[in-house]
Amino acid sequence: MAILVVPYHQDQRLADDVIPLSSGGEFLVLDPHLPDGDRWPRLAALHHAVAEQVAAAVRAGVPTTVLSGDCLIAVGVLAGAQRGGVHPAMVWFDAHGDVHTLETTTSGYLGGLSLRLALGAHPELLARPLGLQPLTEDRTVLVDARDLDPAEADYLAGSAVRRTTAADLDAATLPAGPLILHVDVDVVDAAEMPGLLFPAPGGPSTSEVVAAVRRVQDTGRVTVLDVACPWRPTEVEKVRRTRSDLLRALTAGQAVRPS
Repeated sequence: MAILVVPYHQDQRLADDVIPLSSGGEFLVLDPHLPDGDRWPRLAALHHAVAEQVAAAVRAGVPTTVLSGDCLIAVGVLAGAQRGGVHPAMVWFDAHGDVHTLETTTSGYLGGLSLRLALGAHPELLARPLGLQPLTEDRTVLVDARDLDPAEADYLAGSAVRRTTAADLDAATLPAGPLILHVDVDVVDAAEMPGLLFPAPGGPSTSEVVAAVRRVQDTGRVTVLDVACPWRPTEVEKVRRTRSDLLRALTAGQAVRPS
């Protein structure tokens, strides 16, 4: 299994310990040179580097996991799978919708645009520079998104994006063909996942999320597991253990070659 670590939140390099790694594991830490200046060209450069690594692993048929500091990296992961000759659907675990546009966001937080960018919004920012073919709504499943702004709720109500909970997600819910499985760790109930940047109560337990992820992996159709870790940098030992245990549980099932 290939593990690619992208220690960035948007275009900012994170401290090495924000994404905890097993001391015995094999992984590549991606740390490309980014141009000075505006954020979007920097993001495009970062995502291009991610896409190249993912494409190489996909071409080789290597089960791949990407660990990063936010959900935006999923755009580069999708571009990489496509460069590798695969055109996957997307299963997106997240407490939030991530379907804002630059016009609808009230906070200005770019992570809140992540899924919408993959679906084709603002193509001049990332899709065109990456050569990305946008996802179609009917090949996108949004799992346990419960903290939605009004504009996100309105968009989803009129879209073909499928919505479900972790408990109800099974093989019958999934689109056909290869899959990218994206998991934002904040999908887990905030009471069980301390230190999140954007905690959301009322979510599934860690065990429910891991079980749902495993059901998707057991289909043998997951091309890339993409795990976003939007945690606050902290040295609290309990938080480090919780993070490490979750990542270990999520990545354990990404060990068979996708069919």
